[in-house]
Amino acid sequence: MLRSAEVFRTAKNASNYGIKAENIELNFSDVQKRKQEIVDRLANGVRALMKKGKIDVYSGRGRMLGPSIFSPSPGTISVDLENGENEMLIGSNVILATGSSPRPLPNTPFDSEFVLSSDHALELTELPASMLIVGGGVIGIEWASMLVDFGVNVTVIETAERILPTADEVISKEMMKQLQKRGVEFYTGASLDEASLQIEGDVTVTIQQNGTSQQLNAEKMLVSIGRTANVADIGVDNTDIVLENGYISVNEYGQTKESHIYAIGDCIGGLQLAHVASHEGYLLLLI
Repeated sequence: MLRSAEVFRTAKNASNYGIKAENIELNFSDVQKRKQEIVDRLANGVRALMKKGKIDVYSGRGRMLGPSIFSPSPGTISVDLENGENEMLIGSNVILATGSSPRPLPNTPFDSEFVLSSDHALELTELPASMLIVGGGVIGIEWASMLVDFGVNVTVIETAERILPTADEVISKEMMKQLQKRGVEFYTGASLDEASLQIEGDVTVTIQQNGTSQQLNAEKMLVSIGRTANVADIGVDNTDIVLENGYISVNEYGQTKESHIYAIGDCIGGLQLAHVASHEGYLLLLI
């Protein structure tokens, strides 16, 4: 989708390159169609690799059990299958890779219509005229760049004094400068008054910045304030596995307090990126 937005922006500014292009139009349904085709192709490629590797796949909801009649040590996985039946999986070692989910505002759940997560935004069937983005981190800025290129009026609210607060300050300032040139409006060092949030056909909210209040309005609001590890209800309470600040605690080898149970990816915190999780999984092969 970012690539589609980039191509659209370039086409609209073709005259800057000495090229005459007329009647440039965006077909957002085709953008979504292309995205889904790429997702499906990549997912099918992974499925093919799993099949080639003779990996058994159980589709259902899994829960880790403590010591029981099935196994003297914790780690047996009880899977409620999609067909309604249950399967018990017993292995000598277990890797937990449960991922994470978008984090909502403390008192405002996602409704998928007006208050969106990045997951919801990926499934939009049409573009809104305007979007408030709460959070100026990596995900929020990606969406700001994409949406403004698609012609959406974008406003970003960030509590830190600059966007991309974990990035180099020079990069952060340059990114903000470039996005402002393209039409993105920023409020940094700003706090959102969640109690002021009103949803009546659109979204209205009050922010505090430099001691003053300001009301902002948009058709939709994308909340991008981080991700929460998927650790609830997986069964760690039945083990010696420790949760710290909402993440599974592991040593430098991805090992939990149960020596035969490991964890990788978003559920252990750190850099929440797919290629990081892949590398963490690869490291386990070296143990």
